[in-house]
Amino acid sequence: MENSVGRTLVTRLKEARPVLAIGLSLLLFTAALWMLHRELTGIPLDAVLARFTSVTPLALGLALLFTAASYLILTGYDALALHYVGRPLPYPQVALTSFIATVVGHNFGAAMLSGGAIRLRMYSAVGLSATEVAAVVALVGLTFGIGVTLIVALVLVLEPAAAARLLTIPETLARGAGLSVLAILGAYLGLGALRRRPLQIGAWLLRIPGPATSAGQIALAALDLACAAAVLYVLLPADAAPSYPLFLGTYVLALVAGIVSHVPAGLGVFETVLVLGLPKVPRDALLAAALVYRLVYYLLPLAMAALFAAIHELQLYRTHIMRGLERAQDVLQGVAPQVMAATTFVTGAVLLFSGATPRASGRISVLRDWLPLPLLELSHLMGSLVGLGLMVLASALYRRVSAAYQLALGLSILGVFASLLKGLDWEEAVLVGLAALTLWVTQGAFYRKSSLFEQRFSPGWAASVTLALGGSLWLGLFAYKDVEYAHDLWWQFAFDADASRFMRATLMAVTALTGLALVRLLRPAPPPPDLPGVAELQRAAALVARTPASDAARVLLGDKRILFAEQDAGFLMFQIRRRSWIVMGDPVGAPAVAEHLAWRFRELCDRHGGRPVFYQVNAAHLPLYLDLGLSPLKIGEAALVALRGFSLVGRARAELRQVQRKLTKLGLRFEVIEANALDDALMTQLKAVSDAWLGAKQAHEKGFSVGRFDPTYLRHFPCALVRQEDRILAFANLWPGADKSELSVDLMRHVPDTPNGVMDYLFVELMLWGAAQGYARFNLGMAPLSGLETGPLAPLWHRIGTLMFRHGEHFYNFQGLRAYKEKFGPEWHPRYLAVPPGLTLPSVLLDIAALIAGGVRGIVTR
Repeated sequence: MENSVGRTLVTRLKEARPVLAIGLSLLLFTAALWMLHRELTGIPLDAVLARFTSVTPLALGLALLFTAASYLILTGYDALALHYVGRPLPYPQVALTSFIATVVGHNFGAAMLSGGAIRLRMYSAVGLSATEVAAVVALVGLTFGIGVTLIVALVLVLEPAAAARLLTIPETLARGAGLSVLAILGAYLGLGALRRRPLQIGAWLLRIPGPATSAGQIALAALDLACAAAVLYVLLPADAAPSYPLFLGTYVLALVAGIVSHVPAGLGVFETVLVLGLPKVPRDALLAAALVYRLVYYLLPLAMAALFAAIHELQLYRTHIMRGLERAQDVLQGVAPQVMAATTFVTGAVLLFSGATPRASGRISVLRDWLPLPLLELSHLMGSLVGLGLMVLASALYRRVSAAYQLALGLSILGVFASLLKGLDWEEAVLVGLAALTLWVTQGAFYRKSSLFEQRFSPGWAASVTLALGGSLWLGLFAYKDVEYAHDLWWQFAFDADASRFMRATLMAVTALTGLALVRLLRPAPPPPDLPGVAELQRAAALVARTPASDAARVLLGDKRILFAEQDAGFLMFQIRRRSWIVMGDPVGAPAVAEHLAWRFRELCDRHGGRPVFYQVNAAHLPLYLDLGLSPLKIGEAALVALRGFSLVGRARAELRQVQRKLTKLGLRFEVIEANALDDALMTQLKAVSDAWLGAKQAHEKGFSVGRFDPTYLRHFPCALVRQEDRILAFANLWPGADKSELSVDLMRHVPDTPNGVMDYLFVELMLWGAAQGYARFNLGMAPLSGLETGPLAPLWHRIGTLMFRHGEHFYNFQGLRAYKEKFGPEWHPRYLAVPPGLTLPSVLLDIAALIAGGVRGIVTR
């Protein structure tokens, strides 16, 4: 009983882990704001704004120069990683990918995931495998970690007194820790130079980078962090700036604290560490410099990335100058939603923060002469609500929803007018206008016809909106801390009543967000699709007949639920076991339809508390599954045999040729029966063959990913027979793809006393028949766990899968199945399982196996 309770508690903690992580981020963000509020007591907002506007052109120019240098060096992270995995690419392509991925990682937070998603989409488009991209992402993260470690170690050694004071440790301990870290880095360099074989740590094999790669990592990371810190350093007043080594160490610690907190861009946490670590720098100057730093190092590159992502939509004026950009357009189209979601979210946050700060008195005095007070009050209120709306819509933009694009564009235009009318804030209006223009240019990327009311926020996105709203509340409290609270402030309407406008706008924003959350929480979830009836199967059959991929025919088994696209443009088939909602194969339909279906399915899972899983999917759709928040794992390879020109001539197919001749001499003959000729008498003979096969194998019928003997199902397809005189020895139902692009088989059965090699004979004759009919290829199906990576950088899952493939013959004939299909000379194409990240894989694999076997008992029995 106690063990059961313990397991239940552990399971619930694992399921609640994302919520707990988000709760911790909110707690850290709140603590950071509280500490900032305490440390900035007595500093008016006007002093910060005065420092902000007094930044000299020279300082701003140097900050821009160091920003450009930092991002230029960051492209070296990717170039070095690609060289390390043996897949170097042209530098312009590497630079574009690195820049967009880094910008998204900086602004979204969780850079390994958000930036990794961009890298997977863009690098996979030029031929890199998912494993190679994962290695690139890992090495980029390692390079950054080495740089952080080196800088901290140098500060501990060179500035031990200041470091000891900041870390509250003895000075001798600080210097000793720094020397120890430097020794570890030296050992890392030496290990790469001396050890050529991979380093084994338990089940892991790690290939240590060579001395050239290691030295490149250290040099790039140190230069990058030095330039990034210099962006902020040159913005500080020259008479108050600390020594650069001390500042660099504090900057790196603040950066790490922001990353660890998982708060987007480390907002609030970064500033808190700076304030605590640099006590001699005037608080107003430090905060103003941090604001300019965020504009220069974060928001300006984000705007540039958004413009780059918009280039793919520019179809006019393609001259010779534009030809260099044409290759990047297809890739940029894929990342436009991510970049525009980030841009829209930041634009909304700017509007929200603007509503929490006082207006410039000179501009208000101008408005007083010609603008009615009610219009100014309404504009201020609308500006904050527009900002909140843009942040909320950013999630749907990420999912490519067309209605979100239209509404976000309209709100952005409204935000331009609100910025001008609430205080002649033309700088803010230009920023919002540029965001609206970029959004309009990328309209082609937002094509999903989905209701906004069906969209749900991920916990991370909900936390981001909450963080932004909390940040604006803190900013307003800081800006108006000298205004004594009174109930009358809520009803005070005047041109100079900025505090009252802030209070009303914040109340409206909090009320709107709370109302939206309550509506979503209280809305009843519609029931999931049930198993299909005759009408639904007829709709699916019409789509299967138009689908090139032969395995779409699995839907006609009737044992999977069907989610149809609008106007029956496509479908996906899935089944539910426990919390796992498992889709069989990729969604069926055009790419845009498939993407729309995948997002609809993801939203359906969210509403019902299910975890989305996609089983046996193709590599072409991996970026989509990554966008859905899933982790792709390679589970095997499918064998595809080219049929055009297929023959048995030549040494490679001598064995197959001999089998065909031998069985032909024994009187076996092959024929294909059309679906409309499968009468009851023939079906009775096929059932006898099937029953004999099941009895000899002591097996039972399976489902989900494999067929079963069902006359209704079999009558949808042609059937291949092997006869000896009038007796049927073997049969297989055929899956013909549309336009004769692909041919495959599902159910294959034979009688126990058939001659040896009958299945080889059946496949050979099928391929010859398919070639004669004009089919392009024959799909032999997947060989599970084959083709997994075995190199030193291979993920743990690949190592486990390879071990099962080599030594799991007692459970499944992994190697034998691969070898059997190999003799037909196929091309091998990878197949993947897309699952939610975390520790869900064992449970998902059990659910898939149970669905195929007809229950858990079927897994251990045949």
